[in-house]
Amino acid sequence: MKMLQPASKPSFSSLNTTLCQLDTHLTKNQVKLAAWSTLSDETSQVDWLILHFNHWFSYHNVKLIRGEHEPEYFPATKNTAAQIQFAHGFFNSALHEISHWTIAGPKRRTLPDLGYWYAPDGRTQEQQQQFEQVEVKPQAIEWLFSRAFDRPFRVSLDNLTGDATDSTAFKDHVYLQVSRYLSGEQSLPRDALHFIHFICLSVRDGNMLNPDEFLRSALD
Repeated sequence: MKMLQPASKPSFSSLNTTLCQLDTHLTKNQVKLAAWSTLSDETSQVDWLILHFNHWFSYHNVKLIRGEHEPEYFPATKNTAAQIQFAHGFFNSALHEISHWTIAGPKRRTLPDLGYWYAPDGRTQEQQQQFEQVEVKPQAIEWLFSRAFDRPFRVSLDNLTGDATDSTAFKDHVYLQVSRYLSGEQSLPRDALHFIHFICLSVRDGNMLNPDEFLRSALD
């Protein structure tokens, strides 16, 4: 796979170039199992996502699972595949949990919840700052996934009952991280690249992501 290199011009999308040239283990005809354009409700779209994610990443021995409660990651055992369980059957929750999984390396994928530190809703300001530092890259990648599906994206501070914080700085950091991925200043994880590539082939008739689709104002 061609690795992303630093771009000489901020407006140039190294990500787009890499997606167009990406070599995958699936041919174009093998990528899409069912039509996306006919699906209009969340449940059917989630079913589509589960079917395709489990097909695209079967070689990783991992399954995307619709959860009834909070999200959780279960590493593979001798008899079962790893499970990415997303919250309450929500499409956006699935994209968020997938983004965390793409960032995690082989070692962290053997750990419950990918080895993440997590303090529940109700965090202090110091805990919230730690949370936001960990969340910048996953939420930037989630935004890329969401745009590929042409779905709305909202940053999440996930601290409704904790100390109040200003979301402006966090939104700035998420936008900056996406810009770095698009320009090639930083490389996307391999599985995130594959996921975006497969989505674009299946949902966007092969049209890859464009930097113009990502505006800082869209996060407000």
